[in-house]
Amino acid sequence: MSHQPLLFTPGPLSTSLTVKQAMLKDMGSRDQVFMNAVRDIRNGLLQLAQVSKEDGYECVIIQGSGTFAVESVISSVVGEKDRLLILANGAYGERIVKMAGIHRLNHVVLRFDEDTIVTPEATEAFLQSHPDITHVACIHSETTTGLFNPVTAIGAVCKQYGKVFIVDAMSSFGGVAMDMKAMQIDFLVSSSNKCIEGVPGFAFALCKRGELEKAKGQARSLSLDLYDQWAGLEASGQFRFTPPTLSLMAFRQAMKELEEEGGIPAREQRYKANKQTLDEGMTALGFKQYLKPEIQGHIISSFLYPSDPGFNFELFYEKLNKRGFVIYPGKLSKANAFRIGNIGQIFPDDVKALLIAIEEVLKEDAVTV
Repeated sequence: MSHQPLLFTPGPLSTSLTVKQAMLKDMGSRDQVFMNAVRDIRNGLLQLAQVSKEDGYECVIIQGSGTFAVESVISSVVGEKDRLLILANGAYGERIVKMAGIHRLNHVVLRFDEDTIVTPEATEAFLQSHPDITHVACIHSETTTGLFNPVTAIGAVCKQYGKVFIVDAMSSFGGVAMDMKAMQIDFLVSSSNKCIEGVPGFAFALCKRGELEKAKGQARSLSLDLYDQWAGLEASGQFRFTPPTLSLMAFRQAMKELEEEGGIPAREQRYKANKQTLDEGMTALGFKQYLKPEIQGHIISSFLYPSDPGFNFELFYEKLNKRGFVIYPGKLSKANAFRIGNIGQIFPDDVKALLIAIEEVLKEDAVTV
């Protein structure tokens, strides 16, 4: 196919032509136009979380992927005398566990099956029996499967027990309406190449200022020092180290396009329409989903392999790729599955085209679902 491939993945995503074009002009890191863009992005991201600097919240941009920002938060805000509870029900919760181990944080893990949500009841029971917990970390959209953890209810429990609540909203922020204050979130982390539909290059942490200030001097890394990164941006509007200038300019354009679309509510509806089209089409083809419908989010969907022994995922993936459709392999520990994302610059008609291609490949390979 001659046109750009469509990415049905959890990120990087398909982006608009105008977002790509925003990267065509070279930009110096001390250029006033660039510094103004950074300021606008930081304020705009807070607005998307329905908070502001006046409310006592701050936005810290971190160079690198989303994992960089999660690690920046985890390794900066959990002090030597603190204890972190990690709520894990998938690969991304386990990634935080690995970070905590590498940085030698005092931590404990409460695990749930990957096809089960983290429950506020279990969280509360654990906090009651472990009063020394000071911080709680949870994934919102666990991209391993596509489930949504009930972070609002978990945040209420954390608030009740006076815990600092850290949320990895990597794959959901911008595609789900979130009120950071109402959800009792102290640190919310996401990245440039997810639902706001920018390109890879940086991530960001939206922080309650009072908790961010407590991180001063206790980071375990120079480049991932969350407090120092914020202090530098506040003092001069500049980054401590080389910023991804073109990614940031693309992101500013992406934020404009999000607003033009109708903001997060309109984008959420488009993504939900994508998922509905996908679910109905895949069901019609005979595919079964890994998760129960009631715990699924609309960001990404996990589909079980067909039982037909002739199904080969690598060949299936390659043939779809040649047709211009890029899907995602699975990460499940208990079942063989692949994933299809519903986010990015894709629309229900694009999903319908993907479904036609899937049906063609299955017939070509004589695979019965």
